[in-house]
Amino acid sequence: MNNDLFYKIALTFIPNVGAVLAKNLVAYCGSAQAVFEQTEKELLSIPDIGPVTARSILEQTVFRRAEQEVERVLKNEIEVLFFTDEAFPFRLKQCYDSPILLYKKGNIDLNKHRYLAVVGTRNASNYGKELTRDLIDACIEKNIVIVSGMAYGIDIIAHRQAVKNNMPTIAVLGHGLDIFYPAQHKETAMAMLNNGGWLSEYPFETMPDRENFPSRNRIVAGMCDAVVVVEAAKKGGALITADIAHSYARDVFAFPGRIGDTFSEGCNNLIRFNQGSLITNASDIFRLMNWDDQEKKKKPIQKTLFVELNQEEEQIINACKLVKSIDEIAITAQLPISKVSAALFALEMKGVIRALPGKEFEVI
Repeated sequence: MNNDLFYKIALTFIPNVGAVLAKNLVAYCGSAQAVFEQTEKELLSIPDIGPVTARSILEQTVFRRAEQEVERVLKNEIEVLFFTDEAFPFRLKQCYDSPILLYKKGNIDLNKHRYLAVVGTRNASNYGKELTRDLIDACIEKNIVIVSGMAYGIDIIAHRQAVKNNMPTIAVLGHGLDIFYPAQHKETAMAMLNNGGWLSEYPFETMPDRENFPSRNRIVAGMCDAVVVVEAAKKGGALITADIAHSYARDVFAFPGRIGDTFSEGCNNLIRFNQGSLITNASDIFRLMNWDDQEKKKKPIQKTLFVELNQEEEQIINACKLVKSIDEIAITAQLPISKVSAALFALEMKGVIRALPGKEFEVI
């Protein structure tokens, strides 16, 4: 039995302990295993841990279920990613409510490449289908991984077009990895394992219950650089994903549709209320995200001499010399993304750094 894996999985089975509280437990105790080694007094001293939760941890009633899950994971060659692991998606680490654990099957590095979520209605029109296929085709040479949710409509069209083009694509699922849902998409799902794969925060035997999918959408939004909504009604999963992406400071793009079309209303509203940038083709995304992969002539900007910097600003500038995206800067500088965002704006005003498209920054 892999003890480290066992305790990480056991942590996810504690009743009434979600991702945020689980991270808090690990932060106070030092590791997943240490959580189960605390005394009742020590557990009760941790914020938001009450007597009921403390007893659940001390009684270790989750251990039998965790043993079964470890056996299934090893038998089915599932990779388990804990939020403290280097292989855990770095973009997702910056999201306060991201899962503490992901089950992964497939062949892809979740911290390399560019990640683009393509989402939309289950009732895709011919217009939406063509937009999706054209978008995926244009991404072939851009080192982009296509992420979606394996649902009917826009999701499966995006996955299938990526597979057709031999592009990496990942399905984030709202159920355990031992289930295929919808069953009609099993062939595509199996083909994805060669160049991409499946992700889920849910253990084996978790059914595709309705309430799982909004939670699944936060992973889609959080692990990507940007989200594209192709077609969407006024309400639905695609708009939930777009809204979550906004809360994570991710770029959101939307294709406009004809006025009066039910499944264009959501996209048109995103654009109307400045919640999504209007795009007409993939080139718009590449330009706005600074994914053109071309050396651009930059006009030299005179540096301000003898700029006074505080310690956090110096950390951010040093990080900015190594990486460019706001997520990577926050991780490298070891600072919360909220502080990094505010400091980057201040440094830009001081003329020390410049902002690039796609929420990237560089030292002048």
